[in-house]
Amino acid sequence: MKYFIKTFGCQQNVADSERIASSYETRGIKQATSFEDTNIAIINTCMIRHAPENRIRGLTQKLKKIKDQKVLQKEPYKIIVTGCMTGMAHRDKTGTYLQKLHKQMPEVDEFMPIEEVGFDHPPLRGDLKHAWVPISNGCNNFCTFCVVPYTRGKEISRPYEDILKECIALREKGCRMVTLLGQNVNSYGSDFIQKMQPSTKPVYVKHLGRMRIPTFFPHLLEKIARMGFELVDFMSSNPWDFSDELIDVIAQNKNITRTIHLPVQSGDDDVLKRMNRWYTADQYIALISKLKRQISNVSVTTDIIVGFCKETDEEFNNTVKLVKSVDFKKAYVAIYSKRPFTVATKTMKDDVPYAVKKKRWELLEDLIFRSKHT
Repeated sequence: MKYFIKTFGCQQNVADSERIASSYETRGIKQATSFEDTNIAIINTCMIRHAPENRIRGLTQKLKKIKDQKVLQKEPYKIIVTGCMTGMAHRDKTGTYLQKLHKQMPEVDEFMPIEEVGFDHPPLRGDLKHAWVPISNGCNNFCTFCVVPYTRGKEISRPYEDILKECIALREKGCRMVTLLGQNVNSYGSDFIQKMQPSTKPVYVKHLGRMRIPTFFPHLLEKIARMGFELVDFMSSNPWDFSDELIDVIAQNKNITRTIHLPVQSGDDDVLKRMNRWYTADQYIALISKLKRQISNVSVTTDIIVGFCKETDEEFNNTVKLVKSVDFKKAYVAIYSKRPFTVATKTMKDDVPYAVKKKRWELLEDLIFRSKHT
């Protein structure tokens, strides 16, 4: 028996696929070279945008043809869908979304929640020089456009000692670079504040006049940086959780990344409010300025959504102004699309015509490209 995995989406999905591979290897099932060469076809899905869903459905239809041929040859062939699409179905207690998946992809034999694959075995990593290390899963922020809380659930942090043990083992095996992963890495540990040693004090970020959340991420990042890796990276961060202590840890440890991914999503304050992003454009720019003052050679990458609900020309132009004022190393620009269960889909009208969205996307893409090549 052999398995083959196709992964859609982010680095977190890549890390999940490494754990899925390990779970099969420990049972004596080996990795195949293609879907045609396998007995177990696994699709690790993404739902952050609408486009991957279409590609996934097209892929399952292709796999049905392979499956039919295998059946004629009396060979076993199982199609498994996991990842974000299955995560949403697993969390929809009405069962409606799972029924929808069965109807859209009747050829699928099993919709497997990623939670069924734990951390009992080391991930099967293809690259021994660089390792993806999940430190948390899920998100509590509920940005109105974002499907992650519905596909991955509430934020759950991995035990502190488990992460350190994994990183120590990686270093002993000669791994040179690690990337710490989470939907919001800099809120790591806010769910187990009572379980930490008394000597390890949580870090709070004062935002909008109050202390937002406790986090242990600066402590974790510093511990791992001092293990001797050539590079320690992390993604993704939320601007309103980026503490002064975290900036100090990065500044003081030269092997921590100097490229920080800090999604802004929009440069307009009213759009940010509709997105449930609790910072202003000025606060974001001030954070970038602080990073550049305190961390030598730092650069910033970001995510931007164009055409969010009710976005006017003036609001979009404020995003253009922010992009011009911040020298982003790279910006990933996406056209807004409705996602199931999100607040934006339930309560807001997707009223920006696609042609306008596309034009705004092209303008920003061109602006960012020109800024990097002039």
